[in-house]
Amino acid sequence: MAGKGQVLGESLLGEEEEEEEEVDPGPPQIDPATGQVIPRPKKKKRRVNKMGRRKLLENLSNKPTDFQIRVKVLEARQLQGGNIQPVAKVTVANQTKQTRVKKSTNSPSWNEAFFFNFKKSPADLMDELVEFKVFNSKKLRSDSLIGSFKCDVGMVYLEPRHSFLHKWLLLSDPEDTMSGAKGYLKVCVCVIGPGDEAPSFKPVASEESDDIESNLLRPAGVQLQPATFTLKLYRAEDIPRMDSAFMQGVKKVFGIGEEQKELVDPYFVFSFAGKEVQSKIMYNNDHPDWNQILKIGIQFPSMCERLKFIVRDWDRMTEDDIVGTHYLPLSLMCSTGEFGFLPTFGPSFVNFYGSTREYSDLPDEYDDLNLGKGEGVAYRGRALVEIQTTLGELPEVPVEDINNDDILRVQKFMRRRKYKLHAAFLNATMVSAIDAPVEFEVSIGNYGNKLDENTAPCPSTTQPTNAVFDGCHYYFLPWSGTKPCVVVESSWEDISFRLEGLNLLLKIIDTLEANIEQVRIGIKAKLPTPELAQLLISLLDQLEQDCRKKLPEPTPGRHVSNELDRLTRDYREFELETIANNVIKLKTSATDVLEAMAEVENYLQILKNIAKEPQNSMPDVVIWMISGDKRLAYYRIPANEVLWSQNPDYIGRLCGRLQTLQLKFPGLKAEKEKVSEVPAMLRTKIWLGLANEDDAWHRMQTEGELAVYAETYENQCNIPVVGWTKKGPLGRPKWSDSQGKCSLPRESFEPPPGWRWEGDWYVSPELSMLFDKDAGHKTYMEECYEMHSRLPGTSWGPATRPWTDVKGDEMAPKDSVDLPPGWVWEDVWQIDLSRAVDEEGWEYCVESTMGGYGPVEKRYHLCRRRRWVRTRKLVEDAKQKKHKLIQEKKIEEAAEGWEYAPLFNLKFHATERTMDMVRRRRWHRKMICEKKGADCYFAMKFEGKKKDEDDKEDFNAAYAAPRMFLTFKKPFKYQMRAYIYQARDLLAGDETGLSDPYARLSFLTQSSVTEKKEKSLCPTWDQTLIFEELEIYGDPRAIEENPPEVMIELFDYDKFGSNEFLGRTKAVPMVKLDPADARMPVLQWYPISRGQEDGGELLAAFELFLVPDKNASMESLLAGSDLPFLPPKKGDLFLVPNGIRPVMQRTAIEVLCWGVRNMQKFQLSAVTSPSIEFECGGHVQESNVIKSTKKNPNFTENILFFDVMLPREELYMPPMNIRVRDHRQFGRKPTVGIHVLKSLEEFRCDPVQAELAEDDDGVQGGLVNGGRGGEHVIDMPAEERKVERKSGPQIGQPLKSFPQLELPALFRGKQEEPDPVVDEEIDWWSKYYASTGQTHKCKKYIEKGQDKIEVYQTHLEDVDFTNGFSDFCSTFELQRGKDEEDEESSVVGEFKGGFKVYPLPPDPNDEMPSKVFTNLPSSTPEECIVRVYVICGIDFQPNDTSGLADPYIEIILGNKKISDRDNYKPNTIDPVFGQMFELTTMLPVQKDLTIRIKDYDIISSDDVIGETTIDLENRYLSKVRATCGLQKSYCIAGVNQWRDCIKPRQILENYCKQNHVSGPHFYGNNSVKVGKKIHNLADYEPNKPVDPNVGPADERLALHVLHTLPMVKEHVETRPLFNPIQPGIEQGKIQMWVDIFPKSLGPPGPPFNIEARKAKDYVLRIIIWNTVDVVLDEESITGEKMSDIYVKGWVSGIDEKQKTDVHYRSLDGEGNFNWRFIFPFSYVPAEQVMEVRKKEHFWSLDETVQHLQPNIVIQVWDNDKFSMDDFLGTVSLNLNAMPMPAKKASSCKVSMLPDITTGSEVKLVSLFEQKRLRGFWPVYNDDTGTRTLTGKVEMEMELVSVEEAEERPAGQGQEEPNMNPKLDPPKRPETSFLWFTSPWKTLRYIIWRNYKWYFIGFLVLLLILLLVFLFLYSFPGEVSQWIVNG
Repeated sequence: MAGKGQVLGESLLGEEEEEEEEVDPGPPQIDPATGQVIPRPKKKKRRVNKMGRRKLLENLSNKPTDFQIRVKVLEARQLQGGNIQPVAKVTVANQTKQTRVKKSTNSPSWNEAFFFNFKKSPADLMDELVEFKVFNSKKLRSDSLIGSFKCDVGMVYLEPRHSFLHKWLLLSDPEDTMSGAKGYLKVCVCVIGPGDEAPSFKPVASEESDDIESNLLRPAGVQLQPATFTLKLYRAEDIPRMDSAFMQGVKKVFGIGEEQKELVDPYFVFSFAGKEVQSKIMYNNDHPDWNQILKIGIQFPSMCERLKFIVRDWDRMTEDDIVGTHYLPLSLMCSTGEFGFLPTFGPSFVNFYGSTREYSDLPDEYDDLNLGKGEGVAYRGRALVEIQTTLGELPEVPVEDINNDDILRVQKFMRRRKYKLHAAFLNATMVSAIDAPVEFEVSIGNYGNKLDENTAPCPSTTQPTNAVFDGCHYYFLPWSGTKPCVVVESSWEDISFRLEGLNLLLKIIDTLEANIEQVRIGIKAKLPTPELAQLLISLLDQLEQDCRKKLPEPTPGRHVSNELDRLTRDYREFELETIANNVIKLKTSATDVLEAMAEVENYLQILKNIAKEPQNSMPDVVIWMISGDKRLAYYRIPANEVLWSQNPDYIGRLCGRLQTLQLKFPGLKAEKEKVSEVPAMLRTKIWLGLANEDDAWHRMQTEGELAVYAETYENQCNIPVVGWTKKGPLGRPKWSDSQGKCSLPRESFEPPPGWRWEGDWYVSPELSMLFDKDAGHKTYMEECYEMHSRLPGTSWGPATRPWTDVKGDEMAPKDSVDLPPGWVWEDVWQIDLSRAVDEEGWEYCVESTMGGYGPVEKRYHLCRRRRWVRTRKLVEDAKQKKHKLIQEKKIEEAAEGWEYAPLFNLKFHATERTMDMVRRRRWHRKMICEKKGADCYFAMKFEGKKKDEDDKEDFNAAYAAPRMFLTFKKPFKYQMRAYIYQARDLLAGDETGLSDPYARLSFLTQSSVTEKKEKSLCPTWDQTLIFEELEIYGDPRAIEENPPEVMIELFDYDKFGSNEFLGRTKAVPMVKLDPADARMPVLQWYPISRGQEDGGELLAAFELFLVPDKNASMESLLAGSDLPFLPPKKGDLFLVPNGIRPVMQRTAIEVLCWGVRNMQKFQLSAVTSPSIEFECGGHVQESNVIKSTKKNPNFTENILFFDVMLPREELYMPPMNIRVRDHRQFGRKPTVGIHVLKSLEEFRCDPVQAELAEDDDGVQGGLVNGGRGGEHVIDMPAEERKVERKSGPQIGQPLKSFPQLELPALFRGKQEEPDPVVDEEIDWWSKYYASTGQTHKCKKYIEKGQDKIEVYQTHLEDVDFTNGFSDFCSTFELQRGKDEEDEESSVVGEFKGGFKVYPLPPDPNDEMPSKVFTNLPSSTPEECIVRVYVICGIDFQPNDTSGLADPYIEIILGNKKISDRDNYKPNTIDPVFGQMFELTTMLPVQKDLTIRIKDYDIISSDDVIGETTIDLENRYLSKVRATCGLQKSYCIAGVNQWRDCIKPRQILENYCKQNHVSGPHFYGNNSVKVGKKIHNLADYEPNKPVDPNVGPADERLALHVLHTLPMVKEHVETRPLFNPIQPGIEQGKIQMWVDIFPKSLGPPGPPFNIEARKAKDYVLRIIIWNTVDVVLDEESITGEKMSDIYVKGWVSGIDEKQKTDVHYRSLDGEGNFNWRFIFPFSYVPAEQVMEVRKKEHFWSLDETVQHLQPNIVIQVWDNDKFSMDDFLGTVSLNLNAMPMPAKKASSCKVSMLPDITTGSEVKLVSLFEQKRLRGFWPVYNDDTGTRTLTGKVEMEMELVSVEEAEERPAGQGQEEPNMNPKLDPPKRPETSFLWFTSPWKTLRYIIWRNYKWYFIGFLVLLLILLLVFLFLYSFPGEVSQWIVNG
C-alpha cells in the first residue's frame, strides 16, 4: 500500500514535475501476482527530476501579520489494533486541539475542522511544526499513541493555494519507525494570509473511489526510518564580548589579579524539528575548542526544513544571551531522487551575524538580530562544524567527545590564506550625519573592525570628514580629487572553488533574467512574431552556451573539499546538463512564444534553486558609516560578489566594479519609527582576492593614482595667559591619531620594510574645513545679537560683550560685518520681530549664560538681547566662486592649517572663535612601495616607556595604519538635465486625502527641487531641472558604462512642521559624451516606494552631458560640439523640451456621473448635498449638486463631456482625479472624498458612427410599434391546463443539460410515466446536488435528466462574463485622510459612474461623433422585492471552545433587519440553512444587502462570525440581467416552475431594445429573428417535449434565444465571509443567491422551496441466528479448547450497544442464539446518509447533528466472569453498500469484505433496496495489521420504516411481542451451561464425560484390589481350615 504515493520530498519539487493527469479515476487495480496496486497510466509527462530538491521560502517578511491555519481531520483508516477508541490531536505551533473520541473502530470518521489564529511574522511561522497524532483513548496515556505525522508550516505553504487538500498521511511510530505504517489519516490543511482566498474543504465529487495511493503524503522512502544527525562541533572563533568587566575591575582594585579574561562564556545549541541538544560551556573564552559530538534523533526523511545553530553566552545571574543564530536549509545538504544523498555538511565554518559587536552594559536595541530575525548587521563569530546522518539508529547519548583522529583530520580544513579586501570610495552623498565628522569602515569578519579592541588596526576607515551642504538640501563629503581608499588584510580558508561556482551560476541567472526582460518588453510592445522569435532564439542560444560552461573544480594542494562539495557539484552539473538538453529540444519544438517563456521561467527557477552555497564560510563584507564613535548605517555584501578570480567567468559580479550603495539603518527600528531619510549613498569599488593577487586591483585603477600617506595629528590647548601650548591638560597625547586614542609622535614613524619616504612631513588640512558656513547656499542670512545688561535698580546699557552670536561668543558690531567677495546685501539690518519678543525686539532673562529668554520684562531680569538679521545674495557666477575657493585654500594653506574646537570631541572648524579651547592640525608624509606585497603598517619605536602605563595602549600604538588615497589629476565637467513630467497615484500626506507634492533630486554633490503642486495626487510638473558644473573624477567612458544614480524623493509640502515624505525612486541617466549625440531619452515610469508600501509612479527622463572644453585638442574626448540649447521657459522654470514630452491628440472623455453612495460623515455631520469635480490633464468639469442623498443619491444630469488634448500614448495618459465636495451652509465646500483613476485604458472605445446609430433607431422604432402584432398564439386549451395541474409534481423537461457547454437542450424522445415513488426524492436539493456533482444524493433526478443550475465557486461579481457588473457603471471607492499603513481602510464612500474615452477629429470644425452614453435608465429610485436564498455554510470560523459554532443568519438591507436567531443551527461549522427571506427596498437608496452570520450564545452577546455585502444596484443596472437568473426551461409547475416576474419573450424584447439589436420578430410560435439571425424551436428541441409542465412554444423559444446571450443563468454563488476583527482573512463561505423583482414589472412568481431535507425514521432488525467456526480462545480445566460466545452489535455513531445471551462452552466454535437486535435510526434517503442527533456532553444544551454512513458493527466476544471479556472478531457493514452474505458457512471468507486495497472486486448491495438479507458474514481481527478470520455469523437483517414497525411489532432479544418472525429459544447442546451454576451438569458433562474411563478403571481396580485383599485376608484361614479339615 505504502509503495505508491506522493513522496513528500518530491511533492515539493515544484519545478521538476509537471502535474500528470490520470487517465482513469476508477478504483485502483491490483496485480494478482504481487498483490500490489498497479500504477495508473499517466497522460502527459515531462522530465522527472533525478535529484529532487524542495523549493526554498526566501525573503520572508519579519513583520507580524494575521495568519490563519485551518486543519480539517476527515477520517482514518487501517489504524493498527482491533476494537480501539481512536482520537486525533492536531498541534500547530504549540496550540493543540483534539477531535471527538470514536468508539470501537479502526476506521473512524471525524470530519472536524480546527482553526488556529496567529499574529506572527511569516519568517517565524514557516518554521513552526504541524503535528498530527492519533491515540487510542482506552489505553493508559503512556502507550496510547498509535501513530503520528509531522511537517513544518512552510511545507504546506509551498503547495499550490498554500494547502494540502484531501491528502492521506501515513502515520508512523516516531519511536520505532521500522515498524512501518500504523494507519492512514485523511486531512486538509491550509495556511491563509491576509487577502488569500481559502480553498474549499468540501469533498470533490469524483472522489468516491477515494484513491489513497495517489493522494498519500508519506515521508520519502517506503517508511520513516530512525536516523541520527551527528554534529561534530570542533571550535569557534571571533565571539564578541558579552559580559560586563565590572568584576575584573573589582579584582584589579583588590589585587586578586589574574590575567585579562575574555568576557564571554559560550556554549553551542543545535536544534532541529523541535528537539535540541547543547554543548558544554567554555568559561571566559572567545575562541572555544569544544570538540564535542552533538546528536539528535530524527525520523528520516524529515518534514522539517531548517537546522538551527545558536551560540549562547552563559550568565550566572540573568538569562543566557544569544550571541548569534544560523539557519541551515536541509534541502541544500541533501537530495532525494535517484542520485540523492543523505544530509551531509562540512567540515566547514558557519558564520553568525547579528547586532553590532561593541559591548555596552545597556540593553542592545538590535538584540532581535541575534535571533536570526531580519538581516544581521555585523559578523559575530563562526563555528567549525561537520554533520553526518546515520540511518537506522537513534542516539544513545546526546553529547560525547570527539576522538583525537577527527581533531587531527579536521586540521587541514583550517588552513588559512591571506586575503586582501580593497575599497575605493568615490562619492558619499545624501549623508544624514552632519553633527560630527563622518567616516566609513569596511570589514570582513572581524578584520577591519575599528571599534573592537582585539583586532589589529588596519587602514579600514576613510578619514573623518565633515559633511558639506550641497546648495539645496542634502550634505555630501567633499573629497574632490583625493578619494579615500581602504585595505583590509584577513586570513580565511581558500574556498574559492565554492564561491566561483556560485558566481558562475549567478552570472547565468543575471544574463537569463536580462534576456527574459527583453523578450517581455518585446511582448508588451507587441513586436511582430518573427522579431520576438529572434529574441527568443538568441535567449535560448545564450542559455545553452552558458549551461555548457564548466563548473570550477577544487585544485589539489590549494583547496580542501569535502563530500558535500562533490555531491553539490554533481547535482549542479546534472541540472545544467538537463537544462541545456531541454533548451535544444525547446528550440526545435516551440511553437508559441508565451509557452516557451513559461518553460524558460521554469529553467530560471531551477537555476535559482541550485545557485545557493550552503558552505560559504567566508564572511560577508560590511560597510559601516561611523560618526563620532557611533555606528549609524551599514551595507552588507556577500563575499562571493566581490571575489576576484583568474577566470573571467568566475569573477564576482561586483568585483572591482563601480557600484552605488544605499546604506540602511540597522535593525527594524527605522522601519518601525518610519525614518524616511537615506543614511547615505556611496559610490564605491570593492575588490576581494588573495593577497598575492592584489596587483589585479592596482591594474584596475587606471583612472587615478593610488598613494599611501603616514598621518598624525598635532594637538594643542589654549591656556589663559600662556596662549596655545602642547603642555597642560590636553586630555590626549601631543601627537596622536584622529581619535586621540594612541600616541603617534612624528619622529617615531619609521617606514615599514619594503617602503620608503618620498618628501618630508607637511601640513595637510582637512578639506571639509575649507568650506564656509555659507558654502553651497545661494542666499545667506547674517545674524548678530545686540546684548544689554543692568544692575538691579539701574537702567539698561550695553553689556561687556555688546555684540555676540547665538552661542554667546563675541562678534564685531553689526555694521562692521564684512561682505564676502561675490555677495551683495539684499536689504539693510533689521530687527527680527518674528520671535517671542516685545515690540522693540528685545527678549529678557536673568543671566545671559543661563539662557531662558522671555518676551516680558520683569524687575529681576538683568540681561536682554535682540536679534539683527540681514540677507546677502550670491551674484557672481560659479567660476569666480571656485576661483575664490582656490584663493582661500591657498591662504589657508599658507597659514598653519589649524582647526579649532571648544573641546576635542566636538566638531572642528577652520577659523578661531572665542570659545575655542583646543586646536589640532593634520600632518601627512607620502610613502612609496619598493617591494611588492610588503605590509604598510608602521612598527612605532618608543624610548623610555613607563612601565605602569596600560599595555593595551602600547599594542595599539605599536602598529599604526597609514591613510590611502586614489588621487585624480583633474575632474571632468558635466551637465545633467532631469526632465520631470508628472507623477501619478502618490500617497496622501494631508488629512483631506491629498498632497502638495514636490520632488527633490539628488545627483552626486548637487541637489535641486521642483515646484510644488497644490492639492494633487497626480501632479504634472512639466519641468526640467538643470545641474550645472558637475565635477566628476574618472574616465568619462567608465561613467558612460556605469553612470551614477539620480535619487528622486517626493515630499508633501506642509506649511507647519516638517514636510512629509511620500516615497523615493532611483534612475540612471542617459550619458552623452558628445553633446551632438542624436539619441533622445524616453520618458519612463519609475516606481516610487515608501518603505514596504507602493507609493505611485513618476514619469521622467534624465540625461548627462560631458561639457566640452574649448581649449581641448581635437583628438580628446572634450573636443565635442556645444551643449544643446536650454529648453523653453515658463516664468522662471524650464519646461520639458519637445522631442521628449508626450505627443498630444484631441480626445473626448464622456463621464457618466450616476451618483454617490454610502458617504460617511465629514467633521461630524452627514454628507447630504455632494457634487463631483473631475480633473484630467489640468481640465476640470463639475457635476450638478444632489439635493438630498437621503431621497435620491443619483445626479439628475448624468453626462459630462471633456474635449481635451491628451497624450496619444496610453503610457503617458494623465490620471482622472475624482473629487467629491459637500455643499454646506455659509458657502463652505469641503472635499469629502477623492479617487484617483490611474489609467483610463479600460474605458477606451471607438467613436460611434452617426449614420449607423440613426439606422438602428429606425429599426428600434419599428420593433416597438409592430413587433408583436397578432403573432402571439396560445396553443394550449384551458382544459388541458387543468389536467396538467392535476398530474402532480411532475418536473420540467426531461432534458440532459451540460451547464459547462451551454449547448441547446436535446430532448429525449422516450415517454416517461411519472413514478410516484420518485417524486418525494425530487426537490430543489436534487437539482442542487445534480449541479454540484454529488450524484449519490440525487440519483433519481439525474435519471430523469432534469435541469441543472450553475454553481459558482466564487461570488457572482467574479464570474468571467459579469465583469463585476461594471458594464453599465463602475463603483469607485472614495478615500480621505492620510495613507497610513496600519490604519483601517480609509474608504469613506463610493462614486458610481463610468467613462468612455475616444479620439476626436483634430480639426475643431469637423463633425463630432455621437455620444456613447445614450438610452440611460431612469435615475429615480425604484421599489423592488428582494428574495435572499441562503443554502448552506462552508468552513465557518468556530467561536466556541469546542471548535464548533451555533450559526444563524441576520439580513440587513438599509434600515431593515431580519434576524433568524430562533432557527440557529447547533454545534456545526458547515450548517445547512435552506432558508429564504423576502424584503422590499428602494434602489439605489438602500442598495447594500448584508448577509451576516452570527454565533448564538445564551449568556454573552452573539458574536459575528462573518458577513458579506452585495451591491444590489449594480445587479439591477447591469445588462447581463443579474436580477433573476434565467432558468434552463420554461415550466409552469413543478420544481423548475418559472419564478421571474416577466416572461422570456418580454425579457428578450427588453434586451434587444437596450442593446440596439433589431428584433425580436416572431414568425408563428416556432421561429424568431433577432438581429440578423433566425432561431427555430426545432433546432433547440428536436423531439417534442413530453413534460406536461412546459409552457407555450414562443416563450420556450425566447428562453432558448436568451440562453445564447451573455445573461446570468439560474445559479448559486459562493460568497466568502469576512470579519472586521480579522480583516482580509476569510471566515468561511456561504452558498446563496439573490432575486430582485422591480414592483413596476408586476408581482414575482412563486419562490423556490429550499428547505433542508428531513430525515426519515427507520428500524433495523437483525436476528443473530448462529455463529460458526469462532476461534476457541480459552482452555478449560480439563484442557479442552472452548469459548463462551456472545454477539454484540451497534450502529456506529449512535453507539447504543445490544448483546445476545452467552452461549457457554462452545467446543467447536458454534453458537446458537436466535436473538433479535432492534436499532431505530434516522436516514435521509436522497443523500444516503444517517442523521445522528445527540448531546456531546451531559451539560450540552443542544443536540449535535452529524451525517454519517449507516454502518452497523457486529462483534463476537468471549465472556469471562473474573476478567475482562476477550474480543474475538468484528465486522462493519455499510447498509448502503454491504457485501452479499454467503449462503453456506463453508463459502464465507474474509475476502468477501471490501478492503482499502481490494474495494473494487467485491459485489456490494444496499439494504435499503433489498429490504431483507440472510446468510453468513465473516468476522475478523486485525491486531497484527492483517485481517485474520475469527468466525462466521449467521444473521438476518431487515429494514422497516417506523410505520411498518408499528404494524408488525417485534421485541428485542426474545422478549414480547416475540413475532415477525417468532424466535424459539436456541437449541444448544447439552454441554452449553455455566459451570458453577449447574453442579450436576458440571459432573455429568465435564467430569463424567472427560474422566469416565478413569472412574470406571478406578472402580475396576478397586474391585480387583478388594478381591485380592479379601483373598489374602481369608486365604490363610481357609488354608488352615482346609489343612485341618484335610
